[in-house]
Amino acid sequence: MNKIEKNSHKSTAKIFQLLKENGEMSAKQLSERLAMTTMGVRQHLQLLEESGELTFFDKKAPRGRPTRLWKLTEKANHHFEDGHEELTVQLLISVKEVFGEAGLEKLISKREETTLALYQKEVLAFDSISERLQALVKLRNQEGYMASFEVQQDCYWLYENHCPICAAATTCLNFCRSELQIFSLLFEGLAVITREEHIVEGARRCAYKVIAN
Repeated sequence: MNKIEKNSHKSTAKIFQLLKENGEMSAKQLSERLAMTTMGVRQHLQLLEESGELTFFDKKAPRGRPTRLWKLTEKANHHFEDGHEELTVQLLISVKEVFGEAGLEKLISKREETTLALYQKEVLAFDSISERLQALVKLRNQEGYMASFEVQQDCYWLYENHCPICAAATTCLNFCRSELQIFSLLFEGLAVITREEHIVEGARRCAYKVIAN
């Protein structure tokens, strides 16, 4: 791979990353984040559309021409997914076949117990909601969830732009129930957490609303 090809590959990877983290974006927005010309970004976007990894839609503007926004397609998911997902799904199916629903639930409960203990060690050292969210985001990013949080006037939002266990969670929704339970326990007495957007249900990301008690 020559220098030009390497630079092109890096730019494409950054486009995928930005769209994964931010959702739909215009060529102008991407060019500003990538420090590239709008024309250069459009060339990348066109190639990625032809490969089926990007698509676009036009959003009406208050004035002037509509804004063209680009977003990832399902085909682009392979850039983010864990290569072991097929094995994981097969193992879950096997556990269910051999040990039944009770065995599968026991497996999920054990994972929840282990994860909660790890998270509590790192998160409960802090007293405020924002500090606990910051610690939780750090842990989730180490696990590949591309997490972040923001503060709004009346609440906090925890975002996860990627789900490395998506295949497993799709096979068994109790994994998602378990994760929400873990989050709730980490903020018990401080805040109530609800899941407002869900990747497994077709959303671009998982979004959790955190409201102080």
